[in-house]
Amino acid sequence: MLLGCFQCLKFIEIFIMVYKNKEQEVGVIVFGFVGSVLDAGPKGANRWTKWRPTLSLCQHEDKIVERLELLVLDQNAHLVQTLVSDIQQVSPETQVNLHEINIHDLWDFEEVYNALFQFCRGYSFDTAHEDYYVHITTGTHVAQICLFLLAEARYFPAQLVQSSPPRKGTHEAGQWTQIDLDLSKYDRIAQRFNEQQEEANAFLKSGIVTENKQFNTVIHQLERVAFLTKAPVMLQGPAGAGKSHLARRLYELKKQRHQLTGDFIQVNCAALKGHDAAASLFGHVKGAFAGAAQARAGLLKTADKGVLFLDEIAALGADEQAMLIGALEQQRFRPIGADHEIESQFQLIVGTHKDLQEEVRQGRFREDLLVRIQIWSYRLPSLKERREDIAPNIDYELQQVSKQLGTQVTFNKEARQAYVQFAMSANALWTANFRDLSASIQRMATLAEAGRIRLDDVKREIILLEQRWAPSENNFTLVQQHLEQDQLNEIDLYDMVQLEKVLEICQSYDSVSDAGRALFAQSRLKKKSKNDADRLVKYLAKFGLDWEMLTSKLS
Repeated sequence: MLLGCFQCLKFIEIFIMVYKNKEQEVGVIVFGFVGSVLDAGPKGANRWTKWRPTLSLCQHEDKIVERLELLVLDQNAHLVQTLVSDIQQVSPETQVNLHEINIHDLWDFEEVYNALFQFCRGYSFDTAHEDYYVHITTGTHVAQICLFLLAEARYFPAQLVQSSPPRKGTHEAGQWTQIDLDLSKYDRIAQRFNEQQEEANAFLKSGIVTENKQFNTVIHQLERVAFLTKAPVMLQGPAGAGKSHLARRLYELKKQRHQLTGDFIQVNCAALKGHDAAASLFGHVKGAFAGAAQARAGLLKTADKGVLFLDEIAALGADEQAMLIGALEQQRFRPIGADHEIESQFQLIVGTHKDLQEEVRQGRFREDLLVRIQIWSYRLPSLKERREDIAPNIDYELQQVSKQLGTQVTFNKEARQAYVQFAMSANALWTANFRDLSASIQRMATLAEAGRIRLDDVKREIILLEQRWAPSENNFTLVQQHLEQDQLNEIDLYDMVQLEKVLEICQSYDSVSDAGRALFAQSRLKKKSKNDADRLVKYLAKFGLDWEMLTSKLS
């Protein structure tokens, strides 16, 4: 009877232990120094009578250490051997890895920090499948401080843990305590972190030295935001100002700091039109609509644990805007035709060249969505606003095209002076901003004889740029596209200006109702019957146009 009860209790105990272990969804990985004094304990068998901090980490049944990454010094060889052997006895499931750290003076802040920093850079972290802890009970105070700072900066993507001896009457393994410290006042380390911050700023600027105050301010704030928050970031600026490039650099910086494990997904919202827009973003199940032969994950799900960059977000349709709000708030959404929601934890970055406040006033953009995406909003200056940075950007673009061509391309002195002088002058409009500059350098580099850009090459390029930037005699491109020549001959300038704008707005919407609401946003408020679609249809009919014909040409 007693034997049966004992066996039953033993079974329950084993079951609980197995259950607890199954609850650990990710592996527990601990980093720490071997303590030359505390981890040694008394000699021989007496060492088991004393508490040893590193050994105690592996004696907690509710926190099974899958892997112990021990940082060791070469003078502790015998101690390390004994410690590893004892760990294997108390926790055979724990894998112990030894890492020799070359530190001559454990009390030298700079030496210790550099050694640990290099270790972090060389270690392959897998934050999606493993939980990391940094044990700061062992090692010198300097080592503990450096471990804390590296964890705080996410070079160690880990939580801090401190072990302590058992209190009287408690479990022999002692205490496992997660802690927080404030050790920010060490000047040497602060200097080192300033250097790291400058490196991060240079990384975001692609290594280009810039003297533009506005751009430097944006970069400095973005570096801090990238580290401190996962809230949405909005990048405003004209086409070609570098929004896409900067968004990708932000992603790469966050990934370097182990804050992301997913991919960078870029979406041009202007290309998302019709019923396929929502399916592209949010995915769909098989058979959700005509043509949905296979299930589709959607771009929001593809960006899980990564960055979703929605460029030209002002072009996003009204339905997609509403769905995006829910996805941002709950990090959950329902694919088209699905019965259940799915989860996606992505960092959102949006880009726009339009004034979204004005888009809200015109009824084309949801105010509640704007509130959520403009928490961190930054305007990127155009190339014309950064004339002091044109010269270093010329050098940067020349380096990039040289890599593409597989040969070194340079300006001669006279040619570079002439090109820089023109590029910084009022005659250089740079309407497409950095895209114009990049294309210009690429043309000259490709045609340069023997990898040398000469004055004649520059003169030809300047003529080409001035021709492309010359104002057009007729800007009514949409009107000309949709009206016959006899109609164009009879239409007044007044009607042509109005019709061009109406066609431009129609191009931005998927339905005649949405376009009508945008066009008649104010006058519709005074009408009892708000049939905006009918008003737009009648206006188009004056010129022999209808919505179906219009949208087919625009698509």
